[in-house]
Amino acid sequence: MGEATMGEAGLRARRRRRTHDALSAAAISLFLERGFDDVSVAEIAAAAEVSKPTLFAYFATKEDLVLHRILDHRGEAARVVRARAPGVAPLAAVAAHLLAGLDRREPVTGLNDDPEVLAYHAMVFATPSLLGRLAQHAGQDEQALADALAEAAPQAGELAARLAAAQIIAVQRVLARENWARLRAGEDVTTRHPAAVAATRRAFDALRRALPDYS
Repeated sequence: MGEATMGEAGLRARRRRRTHDALSAAAISLFLERGFDDVSVAEIAAAAEVSKPTLFAYFATKEDLVLHRILDHRGEAARVVRARAPGVAPLAAVAAHLLAGLDRREPVTGLNDDPEVLAYHAMVFATPSLLGRLAQHAGQDEQALADALAEAAPQAGELAARLAAAQIIAVQRVLARENWARLRAGEDVTTRHPAAVAATRRAFDALRRALPDYS
């Protein structure tokens, strides 16, 4: 492929990404203003000045317009396990990654008090179709993590890896939702941080005792 052709391909990719992000931003703005179920796909397309077929070329479902914001984190635990340094146990790697996310106030950890982030999570947790789609993503994350754990400790077997992955994904979800609920109730993010770190350490200490093959 020539240099000019590569440049054109890169330009197209950047334009597609900008359109993708603009569609999601327009949709989320409308959803937060009026509620997910009260905004139609046609209204979103009109707000973004595209046709409905164009919108569906970028997003397969209305729910994906919302959840694409967290897609960068799909399969994250599996990637962390596979990328861990030699001698680092899978659980230690996942725990360290989660603790670093708390320090960075990453929205996916629930420890972010930006008003739009809080409202975004509130919308997701209050909308059954979004929760259903989120559960699908969690199931995919669980399978990806099970595969990574099976590679890390083949002697434990595939069933043990699946059971461990289910527990780890559940712990991450519960910890994040607890952080969000505390902030939503008015707790200060700086005050919450030490408690969130302590809760994460306790949870992973329990996982290490329960899952010695990955400790």
